[in-house]
Amino acid sequence: MNILKKLDKYIKNNLESHTIKKITLERAKSSMYMEETLEYNSSPMVGSDINTFISNNKNDDRFQKLLFSYIDDKQLKDSDVYNKVNIDRRLFSKIRNDNYHPSKDTVILLGLSLELNELEIEKLLDSASYSLPKNNNRDLIIRFCFMEHIYNPIKVNELLDNYNCSLLN
Repeated sequence: MNILKKLDKYIKNNLESHTIKKITLERAKSSMYMEETLEYNSSPMVGSDINTFISNNKNDDRFQKLLFSYIDDKQLKDSDVYNKVNIDRRLFSKIRNDNYHPSKDTVILLGLSLELNELEIEKLLDSASYSLPKNNNRDLIIRFCFMEHIYNPIKVNELLDNYNCSLLN
């Protein structure tokens, strides 16, 4: 099957099913909202509880650890990774050394360079507080590319362009 037809079918199936799930979820949430509001209002929150929660759960270097573990597992050099997808060496150095928070597109490009599968790219994106939701064509196309092992950024951008989506920078 032609890749564009396959992509078109994937977007149609996933975008529609996501919309139905979203409507159902919104209905469920709205009925639970009143219960949550009552529960929240009846138990006062102490400021120190919030600070404790944040300090116990914040993990600033999770993305860097995961990225460099993927690079090590695949036995690649840093230059192999950033040159493959035209990421500037200085930007990559910031990611490695400065606890830098990359853009979503940079994470996606790194995932393409590492030839990650769908679960791996989801994990990498999540570690940087991003995701590929199934509610828009752009994210569905990017997800599709990882599923179909399309790792060339030029080909990914061609598919994005076919659907009038913004290209990866």
